[in-house]
Amino acid sequence: MRKLTIPLLAAVAVAFSVATAKADITIAVAGPITGDLAEFGAQMKRGAEKAVADINKAGGVLGEQLALETGDDQCDPKQAVNVANDLVSKGVVFVAGHFCSGSSIPASAVYQEEGILQISPASTNPAFTEDAAASGWTTVFRTCGRDDQQGDFAGAWIAEHFKGKNVAIVDDKSAYGKGLADLTRESLHAAGMNEVMSESITAGEQDYTALVSKLKDAKVDVIYFGGYHPEAALIVKQAREQGLTANLLSGDSLNTLEFATLAGTAADGVMFTNAAEARNLPTAAKAVEEFRAEGFEPEGYTLSTYAAIQVWAQAVAKAGTTDPAKVAETIRSQSWDTVIGSLGFDEKGDLTAATYVWYVFKDGNYSQM
Repeated sequence: MRKLTIPLLAAVAVAFSVATAKADITIAVAGPITGDLAEFGAQMKRGAEKAVADINKAGGVLGEQLALETGDDQCDPKQAVNVANDLVSKGVVFVAGHFCSGSSIPASAVYQEEGILQISPASTNPAFTEDAAASGWTTVFRTCGRDDQQGDFAGAWIAEHFKGKNVAIVDDKSAYGKGLADLTRESLHAAGMNEVMSESITAGEQDYTALVSKLKDAKVDVIYFGGYHPEAALIVKQAREQGLTANLLSGDSLNTLEFATLAGTAADGVMFTNAAEARNLPTAAKAVEEFRAEGFEPEGYTLSTYAAIQVWAQAVAKAGTTDPAKVAETIRSQSWDTVIGSLGFDEKGDLTAATYVWYVFKDGNYSQM
């Protein structure tokens, strides 16, 4: 009898342990982990990893720990759909991503169909939330501004500060780059100023000297570029080599020191728009200090990714469930304290307040003007 009792007790103990163990809640971060824009993917990944670690250290969400999956879309729309389907197969309930608007938009259709809430920390094309709202989707959000806001700000500012100058608008044909360039052009026109030329480039090329020659022939004083930092760096570098001193202005995709590394001294004076510097906010002080202690500078989209996970986790805790529809409703119900300040969201999933400012590069770094 005794020989049977001990194994039986052990089996009961194991069964009890399994029954009472808390399973992980699986979430994901998705972006360009590899490829030309891997610098931004690294920012998002580090932001997500720290947010998850900090939340788990504080007790997790609904008494469970968070497990983080990573999806690498290389900012390619087709790859983004593959990543989204892969994350579905891994049982994620929430995705912080993607980075490129051209990735976030097609991936959002997969997440919507599979019941996964999505918050992008970086996708600024208005269509990301506009199209979702028009389709009746409620689980798409972003912790960044929109290109119509960014374009309105940039176009009006250019018209005011470069009155009488020759302005060229160049885009890279991407959802983000062309969208931002088009919206900046609209704002420029509304302010009573027209560009002297518009051009599109093919991203990934290494020689933009033909473009630079056209810009020189048009006696361009200002180049507004809608696109990503690798191409912007090549354009300004090759412009300087050909003696073109026109100011280069762009959007938030230049929000990385890698631009200065690629452009070298040609980066000096280049300006870009973005939200006010999050690293300087009191709400970010502790996280920034800890990132820096680990030897990582939390620039770019590090903190907006951290904030995306914070918003989701707080809303889940308040809703008492990870159900995407209930969490989305909760997200819209109030403002949320994050490392990038208090964030509120409207019916479309956009921030209720988004302010843009100019930054300028100098001596390999950038600062808010």
